[in-house]
Amino acid sequence: MTASETTSRTSFPEARGREKGYDKQPVDEFLARARASFEQGSEQLTSADIRQVAFPLVRHGYAIASVDAALGRIEDAFAARERSSAMAVVGARAWVGHTRELAQEVLDRLSRPTGRRFDRVSRLRYGYRVAEVDLVTDKLARFLESGDAVTVEQVRAVAFRMQRGGYRETQVDAVLDAVVEVMLAVK
Repeated sequence: MTASETTSRTSFPEARGREKGYDKQPVDEFLARARASFEQGSEQLTSADIRQVAFPLVRHGYAIASVDAALGRIEDAFAARERSSAMAVVGARAWVGHTRELAQEVLDRLSRPTGRRFDRVSRLRYGYRVAEVDLVTDKLARFLESGDAVTVEQVRAVAFRMQRGGYRETQVDAVLDAVVEVMLAVK
């Protein structure tokens, strides 16, 4: 399937007015690759690959929220297949054990004192706003400890404002990705 064939079948709305959206061609190409990988049952792409994909922003691109929602559904499908496949190979007990280990690793990180859960960027650079990250990670810690209500969509949609000397983005994003992985593993 070529990108032009995919383009004619894609039905995402365009970003409105002056808003930027995702560049259409990379989105269409990635979705075609994801579809082929899923239909062939290949492990060429994983749910983590889908979670971490990024597209350039352009005027008249696809509406971000629509593409992100579709990517969430695709990630869910890949994660379900990965879970089934892994449980068939290693068994449910080993799969649950691995998921518990990952959840505990995340919880250990989130149990650090507020303001010191992640490395900080220098005072001259911008990172995620510390108070906002700590507020979200408190909620995620409660989810991991006692099952407080949090959905995968809420974790995927989290966004933080920036501040000088804030938390290092890559570390925060990695923990959020790990939380999504745990959630999808037990879904």
